[in-house]
Amino acid sequence: MNNFLSNAELKLETDLTTHSLLSVPEEEEAPIPFPMDKIQHHFMEVRGLKHHVAEIGTGPNVVVFLHGFPEIWYSWRHQMIGLANAGFRTIAPDYRGYGLSDSPPEPSKATYGDIISDLLGILDALHIPKVFLVGKDLGTWPAYYFALKHPERALGVVTLGVPFLPPELTIKFQDLPEGIYVSRWLKPGRAEADFGRLDAKTVFRNVYVLFSRSEIPTAKENQEIMDLVDASTPLPPWFTEEDLAVYGTLYEKSGFETALKVPYRSFDEDFGIKDPKVEVPALLIMGEKDYVLKFPGMDEYIQSGMVKDYVPKLEIIYVPEGSHFVQEQFPEEVNSLLLNFLAKHT
Repeated sequence: MNNFLSNAELKLETDLTTHSLLSVPEEEEAPIPFPMDKIQHHFMEVRGLKHHVAEIGTGPNVVVFLHGFPEIWYSWRHQMIGLANAGFRTIAPDYRGYGLSDSPPEPSKATYGDIISDLLGILDALHIPKVFLVGKDLGTWPAYYFALKHPERALGVVTLGVPFLPPELTIKFQDLPEGIYVSRWLKPGRAEADFGRLDAKTVFRNVYVLFSRSEIPTAKENQEIMDLVDASTPLPPWFTEEDLAVYGTLYEKSGFETALKVPYRSFDEDFGIKDPKVEVPALLIMGEKDYVLKFPGMDEYIQSGMVKDYVPKLEIIYVPEGSHFVQEQFPEEVNSLLLNFLAKHT
């Protein structure tokens, strides 16, 4: 499928597959080797767009990783390698308008439904009948709603950072105080102007730093979200400048137009499912210091077990000290949780 690649994409694919993940301070020891050169990169035409799909591993048991924002397939690099080493075939697409996948002709009309339909097309093209779905952040919606719309194709669902949220709860995101980042990004204009002052790498860096914290990013009335991070603010200790360069390069290509539409301007999307109930086995992994838990009612919704009204077979696990990027922060622990879940249901 490499005939789809331009020269620039060929160079970027080479950069990704030769990228070293072993750049750690001398006093620290990298927990496990991550041979990025073993990850394969496919480009396939699905629903009129060229989609980038990263893949590693073989075997009948397939795990699909669905990234969050501001992420791409690369955010799952540790899990892909870890699960592939344990005998699973792992796949991680870039959504339309993200990473190396094509942007839709009208990004302002992109939907979660597009992601779900794209995923179905990718699995059909790869002749994969059934999968486990692992979604992070915005990936929660396509993971769960794929399972609801195509139950014959879903073996189980794992989400990180966000639980299943029925429409009546999701829409409440639009009622948050004005200074919270979600409120600032809901409508076109302000976010575009805020991001437009900076290059894509800096925008990504600022969002990553903000989302790594334990408090919801909130600006004052005359302050922008990007101003909440000073240029001297260090990256989180688990995230290297090399990692930042990968994300920066890919967001330089894709921009943020589609990424702002899905998720932030699609919370009220109608999935056409009344009284949703997910019947497959499921797991929620939450970092104890994930800022998402500070959204009004979120922690109670999870801790009270109300979420199990919609996902009755849900197991909930908290990771001490875990942030919103728990899969990059504590890769071995998250890999172990995933493998334990998969062992129960394969």
